[in-house]
Amino acid sequence: MASNYVKRKSISYAKWGYIFILPFFVVFIIFQLIPLASTIYNSFFENYLILGTTQVGPNFVGFDNYKTLFDASSELPKYLGNTFILWIAGFIPQIVFSLLFASWFTDLRLKLKTGAYKVIFYLPNVIMAAAMGMLFFTMFSQNGPINSIYMSITGSESPYLFFDHVGSQRFVIALINFLMWYGNTTIMLMAAINGIDPSLYESAQIDGASPARTFTDITLPLIRPILLYVLVTSLIGGLQMYDVPQIITKNGEAMNRTSMTVIMYLQKHLFSKNYGMAGALSVILFIVAAVLSLLVFFLMQERDTKKKKKKGGRK
Repeated sequence: MASNYVKRKSISYAKWGYIFILPFFVVFIIFQLIPLASTIYNSFFENYLILGTTQVGPNFVGFDNYKTLFDASSELPKYLGNTFILWIAGFIPQIVFSLLFASWFTDLRLKLKTGAYKVIFYLPNVIMAAAMGMLFFTMFSQNGPINSIYMSITGSESPYLFFDHVGSQRFVIALINFLMWYGNTTIMLMAAINGIDPSLYESAQIDGASPARTFTDITLPLIRPILLYVLVTSLIGGLQMYDVPQIITKNGEAMNRTSMTVIMYLQKHLFSKNYGMAGALSVILFIVAAVLSLLVFFLMQERDTKKKKKKGGRK
């Protein structure tokens, strides 16, 4: 009589992991990798319209588009400078206020209920950037409420033209960016601080450490990965700044283009159908964002390594 052995088939669940991550790679390849490769390819060609009717190219020109962008007469450095000024002017108050609010609302001694505050902080981020730009353009306009308050306080008979001065124009753009993103940053920092072991704060309190010392010696080092993430994402977002300056500066032409960003400059090449220059500018912007992000990452890593060596030397 034949022996009745049941062969147990081993079940492998490894394939399900690949199936679940497959949609990400499909979307990434179709909507990011292929367009990136196409942009790099087009950047080596001369391809534009003359007077909107006559097509020139595509003709292979090598690195001529890149040389044109870095020519002495090119305004690309000016627009890069504008972009960084606007980003820094909005990012510095954003990170300062976000750290301040995050430390307040996570302080166990204050016992604040943070649910409603999180909603209030995040609300400006829900509003479209174009809508925020139009709102503030109306508020700071010649006949807007800000000028009404200004004239009633100072007694001036003429309004202050915010959009006819470089400093005030950049201030309005930076203010909008700050209001739109500080809430999102605050919520991320609150989550990071809530992930810190409360016993560390209790030990510091028992040792008599001041709140400021606790914040600098415990909170900041432990939330550094989130701070790095905020810095890199904010930097990339700053390089992609478009809608708010586009509305505030009237298509970037106001005040001798002192608030025109790199993306606004790129849009002008796309609007004029100069795909070769637009491709070269996109590649340059990609390289700048990648280099700056890696630089920030390695600087933070190097600082952590030095601190660890110092602590090891003290022991």
